[in-house]
Amino acid sequence: MVWQLDDELWFPNPRWGEEDGLVAIGGDLSANRLLLAYSNGFFPWYAYQMEHEPHWYCPLDRFVIFPSEIHISHSMRQLLRQQKYEVTFNEDFEGVIQGCSTAQGRNEKGGAWLGPDIIEAYTRLHRLGYAASVEVWEPAANSMGKRLVGGLYGVCLCKAFFGESMFSLAPNASKFALIHLANSMKAASGRFIDCQFETALFKSMGGRHITYDEYMQILSA
Repeated sequence: MVWQLDDELWFPNPRWGEEDGLVAIGGDLSANRLLLAYSNGFFPWYAYQMEHEPHWYCPLDRFVIFPSEIHISHSMRQLLRQQKYEVTFNEDFEGVIQGCSTAQGRNEKGGAWLGPDIIEAYTRLHRLGYAASVEVWEPAANSMGKRLVGGLYGVCLCKAFFGESMFSLAPNASKFALIHLANSMKAASGRFIDCQFETALFKSMGGRHITYDEYMQILSA
């Protein structure tokens, strides 16, 4: 069953949703609704070029990375030692979210989801202190300044990081960002990085499945 949201701030029980995790349609992308969504395991995901209202997902099978379980391959350890890239936090949120939107021509594909409304909503969350970015920089060719070559962004709530998107314009730049995020969260006793869905990349870096009940138990601890 898929529920139609209205102007009130509420979400249905995700156990009533579709098998793919779709639970509700409609509502808005206000900061209050987004914070309510993430605190209950929901996130918006919809093809903005074809659909005109948010689709809200809450899979009962969650894929997360616990910071203490991040897997760093031998090649990535070598890259970390080389100090080829510089990593910052929240230095260029808008640059990262724009990079996530346009890298590899993502915004030109029919299923593109990171459109103007999403960018505006999460930039607003960032200004309120609830969304964060990790930037990966490479020294500019002329040795003057630096160039943004990768990064990720997501929502910070309940000592967890809800990953939204990542991009890479240089080899392994997004992995570099993810490793630094996990290490930073580990130092701050962060709970988990929510990957939303399993991918080969996240699995190779230590991601694993937990149930929605486990997920909510950790969030509300």
